This record gives sequence, C-alpha cells and structure tokens, in this order.
Amino acid sequence: MAVTKVSSSTQFVTRASAMGGRDAAASGHWVPNTDVYSTDAGLVIKVELAGMRSENLEIIVEGNRLRISGDRPDTCRAPKASFLVMEINYGPFESILELPYGYDLGQAKASYLNGFLRIEVPPVTPAAHQKSTKLPITDGQ
Repeated sequence: MAVTKVSSSTQFVTRASAMGGRDAAASGHWVPNTDVYSTDAGLVIKVELAGMRSENLEIIVEGNRLRISGDRPDTCRAPKASFLVMEINYGPFESILELPYGYDLGQAKASYLNGFLRIEVPPVTPAAHQKSTKLPITDGQ
C-alpha cells in the first residue's frame, strides 16, 4: 500500500520537497507533520496541528485525494520579539494526500482533539465496490 503526498500543483513529490525547507519560507506555506497508518477498521490519518481551532480547518475530498488546509495564527508573539530559534510554523498550510484504492473517502469521519486532526477512512465495502451504475446515452451532434 502506498500513500502519495502531493503538492498544491498536484505533481507527485516526496514530503521533503513538497513545501518544506526554503520553498515553504518563500511561499509562506507549510506542511504539517502527518502520520498515515492502517488498522483493521481502515486507514487513519493523524495531522499535528497544535494551536488551531477546528473551524479554521478545511478538509476537501477530490476522488481519492484528501486536501487538508487552514491557517494557524501567530497570536502569542510579543510585538517586538527577536527570535533566537523559531521552529513553529504559522500562517496558511496545505497538505494533499492521495490514498490508495480500496478506501471509501465518502464515509470518512474527522475529529480534532488536543492539537491533532484525526481522519478515519473505512475500507470500501464489497457491495459498494461492486455497485454498477447505468450511464445515460445522449444523441451525438
């Protein structure tokens, strides 16, 4: 099973080159730390997003892709702070995960607790996987 992390330009990239490092600072975007693992109940996506509120997060399903975005405000900084070390990312972020086939994003459930966004994605049920749909045929012109 492979989970592919893609950038906002929808090119397949590795996590290190997606938006991190100098590219993140230049664009003002960052990518949160993410764990993706499978269980007997399906796939679990856990995203580290401390200091945020659930209403500042957006999750969009696009086929087998999951787009997680938001904006982490920097509200704790003193007005004239001079940093010696700054490792916490603030501002807008976006993370796009392309999930392997066999999981039903339409039935996914998300929760946010103690700085972690948790998305549980069940496997596709055999009935849903074998569902057939009749396509209408229109007269060509």
